[in-house]
Amino acid sequence: MSWIILVASGLLETTWAIALDRSQGFSKATPTAVFGVALLLSMAGLGYALRDIPVGTGYAVWVGIGAVGTAVVGMVWLGESASLARILCLVLVVAGVVGLKVYH
Repeated sequence: MSWIILVASGLLETTWAIALDRSQGFSKATPTAVFGVALLLSMAGLGYALRDIPVGTGYAVWVGIGAVGTAVVGMVWLGESASLARILCLVLVVAGVVGLKVYH
């Protein structure tokens, strides 16, 4: 169950990162509210997952999911560059996250 919570928390990290960007410096109410709720839920889930998962592994997986998710959302929906080099780097991050889970 801790791994499921950790993955969900990583996805919430993507949510709060995109909401933070959309809030335009906390000047827009809805994205700011989404940011706050997603941040709290993401941190709470990470904290819960770390009861059973070592902190180094859990934090790295959480950050990896959030970073890759945010980059993919940026490339797919926000018009950011989707160069081959960026995609290959994201594949490396995913490989690292999977490796941490496999060798946990």
